[in-house]
Amino acid sequence: MTSTVTVSGIGGPRLTLGFDRFDRLDIDRHLAVHGKLRAPGLDDLVRMAEQVDLRGRGGAGFPFARKLMAVAARIRHPAADRAELLPGERGGERGSSENAVVVVNGAEGEPGSSKDKVLLGRAPHLVLDGAQIAAAALGTQRIVVAVEDEDAARSVRAAIRERRMPARVVRLTERFISGESGAVVQAINGEAPIPPGVKVRASDSGVDGYPTLLSNTETFAQLAVLVSLGPDLYASAGTDDEPGTTLLTIGGTRVVEAPYGTPLRTVLDHCEAPPSPGVLVGGYHGTWLDPAGVSRAVLSRAGMRRVGGTVGAGIVLPLGQGTCPLGEVTRIASYLAAQSAGQCGPCRLGLPDVVRSLNALTEGAGTVEDVRRAAGVGRGRGACTHPDGTARFVLSAMEAFGADIDAHRWGAGCGLSTYGVLPLPVPDGSEGRVAIDWSRCDGHGLCAYLVPELIQLDRYGFPVVLGTDIPAWMEKDVQKAVAMCPALALRVVTGVPGAPSRR
Repeated sequence: MTSTVTVSGIGGPRLTLGFDRFDRLDIDRHLAVHGKLRAPGLDDLVRMAEQVDLRGRGGAGFPFARKLMAVAARIRHPAADRAELLPGERGGERGSSENAVVVVNGAEGEPGSSKDKVLLGRAPHLVLDGAQIAAAALGTQRIVVAVEDEDAARSVRAAIRERRMPARVVRLTERFISGESGAVVQAINGEAPIPPGVKVRASDSGVDGYPTLLSNTETFAQLAVLVSLGPDLYASAGTDDEPGTTLLTIGGTRVVEAPYGTPLRTVLDHCEAPPSPGVLVGGYHGTWLDPAGVSRAVLSRAGMRRVGGTVGAGIVLPLGQGTCPLGEVTRIASYLAAQSAGQCGPCRLGLPDVVRSLNALTEGAGTVEDVRRAAGVGRGRGACTHPDGTARFVLSAMEAFGADIDAHRWGAGCGLSTYGVLPLPVPDGSEGRVAIDWSRCDGHGLCAYLVPELIQLDRYGFPVVLGTDIPAWMEKDVQKAVAMCPALALRVVTGVPGAPSRR
């Protein structure tokens, strides 16, 4: 909910211009604040984007000009001219630019991110300006805004009506992996909203098989600002190599617009964030920085790389004092394991093994080497980036929280409880977990054979259950295991641990 998010800025506002006066900029307020923008031709737009090195703000940081040129090249040289077509393509329809599609990726399934919801909720016309500028350059009117949050979707629909523009809004499932470009395309196409498992560039074959320009919400807003200001004035903020500003979500509840080149410490001080044993940058697929790294980190791609961090999707999560760092890391890793699409080994088996190794480390029965081994098994072999991103999050924690890990390794623990300060979706009561009725279990072991992702046997042959929510893709397998348990000992419980059995 964007209404609970505080918005502020360091330096002069651009994306957030007018936020100090208006809760939401309707079309009249938007035109009064930003004016009516011209639509440059394709060559001019590419030149402007290249001049300021405009990058995607969704996490990957891909150059926007290259995406734009890839779609334009696809229109000019359609697949019909080639001997072979990509799957789903329909030959002679590729020659017309009207078949190109512009997609605003408003998916924000990561719990710690709010910046795109804020933009869509409060400045929807700035985002739509950018989308229309890109569409005009490509010679198309086909624009799709893909969004998860209902408030944001309502705001965009209202803005589309105000502009009387031929665009549509598609609601996405609220899942961590929903924002992956392939998952967005599949959702728009009415298919399963998960990464497709096979890398197909949207510029080659995207929505309905047409060349598609897909980029993050903030990227299109930045494009509108660039056209409004021009490259020189746009570059008056930020650094020489990375001009402009960017939006950050701090602690999941505060959105800050800041110029590139701003020290991370300045951003945290601006938000009155207390001292912390570690700060997560780039979100749950990002990396942890220890206090020394935080003091040297600068808000830019190059500045973050120098300390081993990443800007990513602009998510900054200070851990804060008083909670167990290793417990928090294990809690998030468990969530990420349950959020996978379950379509490859690194997710189905690799991520649960990472959680098991973290549980063992927390209890003093495992080692850092065990965690590193589990995290490294599937590296580079997943159907999407989810297992690699999760491994990066976990492995960076092994470096950032060495003292806390040492306390756990000797079995005494760090003396702190895990308070759950890192944001996760609010449970709706439907989440299920596997549980064992120990008064019935006779160690038959069938459950571990049927759902090895969630249950393994100890050295005595009794089941050890992984304490994560049941992933959606495993629900049928779990139901089968419950039905087939010879001792009727396997259960699925809902809600908090200890809740009544669902079946």
